[in-house]
This record gives sequence, structure tokens and C-alpha cells, in this order.
Amino acid sequence: MLVADEDYERVAFEGTEFDVSASGSCQFHGCTFDHCSFFGNNLRRSRFTDTALRDTRFVAAELTETGWLDTSLTACALAGAQVYSSLLRRVTFRDCKLDAVNFRTSTLIDVTFEDCLLRDVNFGSAKLTRVRFPGSTLEQADFTKVTCAKVDLRGAARIDLSGGYDSLSGVTIDTIQLVGLAPALAHHLGINVED
Repeated sequence: MLVADEDYERVAFEGTEFDVSASGSCQFHGCTFDHCSFFGNNLRRSRFTDTALRDTRFVAAELTETGWLDTSLTACALAGAQVYSSLLRRVTFRDCKLDAVNFRTSTLIDVTFEDCLLRDVNFGSAKLTRVRFPGSTLEQADFTKVTCAKVDLRGAARIDLSGGYDSLSGVTIDTIQLVGLAPALAHHLGINVED
């Protein structure tokens, strides 16, 4: 059980299923989470610094206004997690599954999604700076009103957006990706393509 407003330094959590008690504003420094589960937990305003998470699940977890710094998530699953208005800096998601995760109005700086599945992920009104998606699949990702700076989509396995094509300024894609995105871009711009 986690206690709200508590500082945890170099604590190793292994195989722990955390209950749904409110445990917001926690500080995790140099901690590890291995095969842990968060179901409906309220971790609002918590901070994860130099923390490694592996095979950990966040289901319907409240992660609003959280801070993530120099942290890695490997083979983790996030489903229905609320991560809006959060700050992620130098964070790596590797082999993760993100389903209906809400990053609205968050700031992501030097974040990498490597070989991840991002399904119905909402980046609405977020600020993305030097964010990369190598080997990742984006399915119905929402980029509405996103501000992008040096966002690199090259190497992404698939790019399928539910909205926000007009927010792709500042994004780098390769030629093959451009061909794949062309019909959606043309539709968004009101261009009729007829042969």
C-alpha cells in the first residue's frame, strides 16, 4: 500500500498489486517496479525520477499532473490511464501497449516510444518536443491542437490519426509515410483526387 505525500527512495516493488486507495503526491526516486499492477489508483501529482518500470500495468489509473524524469517503462501496459497535464522529460517507453491513454495538455520533451502500440491515445493540445516513435504503431491517435517541435515519426510502423492533421507542422516523416498519409492529408485540405 502506498501512502499519499510519501517519499520513496530506492525502493524495489516486485509483484505488488496496489489497492485503489488515494496515494497522490508521492515522490519516487531511483525506485523499481517489476510485475506490479495499478488498478484505478489515484497517483495524481506524483513524481517518478530515475525510476524503472517493467511489466507493470496501469488500468484506469489517475496520473494527472504527474512528473516523469529520466524514467523508463519496459513491456508495460497502460489502459484508460489519465496522464493529462503531466510533464514527461527524458522518458522511454519500450515494448509498451498504450490503450486509450489521455496525454491532453501534457508536455513531452525527449520522449521515445520504441516498438510500442499506441491505440486511441489522446495527445490533444499537448506540447511535443524531440519525441520519437521508432518501430511503433499509432492507431487512431489524436493530435488535435498538438504543438510539435522536432517530432520524428520516421521509423514508425504505422501512422493512423483520428484527428490533428493540421497540427503536423514540426514533424518529420519519410517518403513512404508521406505516400501513406497523402489521402488523409488531401481529405483534410479539401483536395479531391480523381483519376
